[in-house]
Amino acid sequence: MKAYRHLFFDLDHTLWDFETNAHETLEQLFADYDLARHGLFTFAEFSSRYRDVNHALWRLYQSNKVTQKQLRETRFVRTLTRLGVAEADIPSDISDRFTDILPRKAAVFPHTHEVLTYLKDKGYQLHLITNGFEDVQHVKLASSRLTNYFEEIITSEHSGFLKPDPRMFAHALARAGATAAESLMVGDNLECDILGAYNSGIDQVYFNPDKRRHFAETTYEISSLAELRNFL
Repeated sequence: MKAYRHLFFDLDHTLWDFETNAHETLEQLFADYDLARHGLFTFAEFSSRYRDVNHALWRLYQSNKVTQKQLRETRFVRTLTRLGVAEADIPSDISDRFTDILPRKAAVFPHTHEVLTYLKDKGYQLHLITNGFEDVQHVKLASSRLTNYFEEIITSEHSGFLKPDPRMFAHALARAGATAAESLMVGDNLECDILGAYNSGIDQVYFNPDKRRHFAETTYEISSLAELRNFL
């Protein structure tokens, strides 16, 4: 068994349960802004359309085709106009409210705290490497009581690069004082986390809780964070 010393984790969709937290936030916004009054869509339709729009914009952001500002300003306008709301009727502060409320949510994936405690007690150096926005990632970590597990918290904004760019991983290794050979990347995204780490010479753990079918080659694959204890 290979001896790892440094474990790099993605945050959203790997430790912090983005879907659960986003769902709760969207429910609050739907009620607070009385979006049902338009009579054009249900909450389920609003939530589904938002997810589609947000996912598409994040892919553009990760390809450097839109900026953070454009992503934040556009996602609710696109969501609501596509559901039939006139642009003039879209609340001007809805995106800011979403950005304020969401990171204060605390849902994490099952076994997150116990596994991170186990790994830290075993002497592994734990780090975060995330494409998420700097101003919200630290709030998420604090809200979900994750901050103290990690030695280094590396964000794309701070490094100047986005996963899967090898320069992001090189920056993370340098920050952690680690080599690729002694490091392991844990993440849910086959392109950003798994392929990015592979191309940087770093072994990978693909976190696949929904057991989605794929054809990628990964060093390890797990459907529960508890499975990390099987080989670490």
